[in-house]
Amino acid sequence: MAGHSDNVLDLPSFDEAPRVLIVIAPYYGAISAAQLASARAWLEKAGAIHETVEVPGSLEVPTAIGIAHRQAEYDGYIALGCVIRGRTSHYDIVVNESARAISTLGLAGACIGNGIITVENMEQAEERADADRLDTAGAAAQAALHLIALQRRMKKAPSGVGFKPGSFQHDAAGKGPTVA
Repeated sequence: MAGHSDNVLDLPSFDEAPRVLIVIAPYYGAISAAQLASARAWLEKAGAIHETVEVPGSLEVPTAIGIAHRQAEYDGYIALGCVIRGRTSHYDIVVNESARAISTLGLAGACIGNGIITVENMEQAEERADADRLDTAGAAAQAALHLIALQRRMKKAPSGVGFKPGSFQHDAAGKGPTVA
């Protein structure tokens, strides 16, 4: 995800509108609403087509992205949620495991902007949900768009391995196979 930097990349442009799935854990209503508004605004600015699904918590965000990546036709994903530290180690589990799972999905080819914010208290959550900051859900949307653009630019040409229709012909007169 984008961070605190004055060196912000220009928003990529697309010949074909990217399809993006926003997956959000709306545990804190006001924070979630701000995150969604920020992410959607950047996607619409780029001309992306987007849908949103809600899941119970931040641990379920990567699972939902994994399901969509295997079973649907999305170019990229935005992971949104908010985890506020409590009095137990549950915070550490949620923060570490959701980030690990999102990274694993990314390494497997999913273009994901991670906008799950992790904070100590509600004041920090409200600050991080502010759309004017550089490390908001809008930055996660931008990160996903940049990864989609990179993936499209680096798409491999067909390798030519295996049989291709019309590439192998058999001569019925008994002269054997020929390659067209």
